[in-house]
Amino acid sequence: MEQLELTEQEIIRRKSLEEIINLGINPYPADLFDINANCAEILEKFPADNSLFQEVSIAGRIMSRRIMGNASFAELLDSTGRIQIYVRRDDICPDEDKALYNTLFKKLLDIGDIIGIKGFVFVTKMGEITIHVKSLVLLSKSLQPLPIVKEKDGVVYDAFTDPEQRYRQRYLDLIVNPHVRQVFVKITQLMNTMRQFLNEKGYIEVETPILQPMYGGAAARPFKTHHNALDIPLYLRIANELYLKRLIVGGYDGVYEFSKDFRNEGMDRFHNPEFTQMELYVAYKDYNWMMDLVEEMVERIAVNLHGSTVITVGDKQIDFKRPWKRFTMYEAIQHFTGIDISKMDENQLRATANQLGVFCDEKLGRGKIIDEIFGEKCEANLVQPTFITDYPVEMSPLAKKHRSAEGLVERFEAICNGKELCNAFSELNDPIDQRKRFEEQLELGRRGDPEAMVLDEDFLNALGYGMPPTAGLGIGIDRLAMIMTNSNSIQDVLFFPQMKPKN
Repeated sequence: MEQLELTEQEIIRRKSLEEIINLGINPYPADLFDINANCAEILEKFPADNSLFQEVSIAGRIMSRRIMGNASFAELLDSTGRIQIYVRRDDICPDEDKALYNTLFKKLLDIGDIIGIKGFVFVTKMGEITIHVKSLVLLSKSLQPLPIVKEKDGVVYDAFTDPEQRYRQRYLDLIVNPHVRQVFVKITQLMNTMRQFLNEKGYIEVETPILQPMYGGAAARPFKTHHNALDIPLYLRIANELYLKRLIVGGYDGVYEFSKDFRNEGMDRFHNPEFTQMELYVAYKDYNWMMDLVEEMVERIAVNLHGSTVITVGDKQIDFKRPWKRFTMYEAIQHFTGIDISKMDENQLRATANQLGVFCDEKLGRGKIIDEIFGEKCEANLVQPTFITDYPVEMSPLAKKHRSAEGLVERFEAICNGKELCNAFSELNDPIDQRKRFEEQLELGRRGDPEAMVLDEDFLNALGYGMPPTAGLGIGIDRLAMIMTNSNSIQDVLFFPQMKPKN
């Protein structure tokens, strides 16, 4: 077995651990420690009523210490913040044995150790709210030193700020960078707001399979695995659309799911192979109705998280107040390039893309070329929330044909800060047209498009029983979270983003 190499600090802490055990103290006790307050609550409520918290019991991690002979100050961190504590030898060692203070607290406890304390709250001469400790117990000995931030003359030293370290050791990131914890609290608030909004509308939250015998519902490469008992290949879902629409066929008027989806593609600051989507399907509605719902829902999220429809993202102010700007896809391309591509065939589109400096692989069909032009020449210019509507039929094999414009489908995407937030359709419910669209996708796959959709016979069979007119929506939770928390990378809004192995 390979010998574990320890740093000097780790060796010192392990020796401290041995000494603690020799003192008869369990460094990892199983006893319940009752907590009746937290740091944020004390700091908020005590100034208004200093009769509160006179019998406080609190636990947390030691983040700093100032040893001053027979009395010391330390800083305690819990899930809500930090608070100063005051430890006096004669308070925690009322008898003749002073080892608890002299040996344990002064010598053997380290920054990062988790302790439980009981005492009362007071204000120091320097005006700082502090807990006067009357009893102290070690709850967990830390064997790894924390990267404690030091600051002098306004300059920060030893900050745990390297992105790769932070993503690989998120647990450490959460300890030493409290603002990171707040990002994930806001993400929870975001999802709770969305759930509450959809539940108020009467829609049902459901679960659909993650392992699927036939992947579908999006244009993406899947992860493939194998089921040993059935001896069949299975795929991690790239979307849950086709299963949710089966539920609409089955008679539900509105269903939604927060789903983990998986796409076997590249990684960058906007893409992670595992990500979260919320998909919603509502019977007897169309994409115009769904646009209004998205505006209403995202506006509410902004207000709940920030108290305003206007939020700061980088150096920009983004306003989610309804109504949002709307362009058709052809209008957006003409607006930002000056070229009307609406009547062009595939060869003309390829030539136009080359003229605009947009590289397009020879394997790409008409729809993908249009998508490339839009992505390169339009998306980055759409900073304020904007709906792009009415896509070419080649780009949207699951959307209903436009009711009045030939060659288009009833689809929209919401673009904000230069990136797609959501995708929605008036859902295609004609099983004959749907089969034809799937067959066209198969032909694109034969031409070499790795993201072309496959043909799902069971889904077509379900449509054959009749699906009512339906509006469908997929909204990227991680992308929305990036905007709502002013985060620069998708890795900043995922607890444990996928990382390239170190070796």
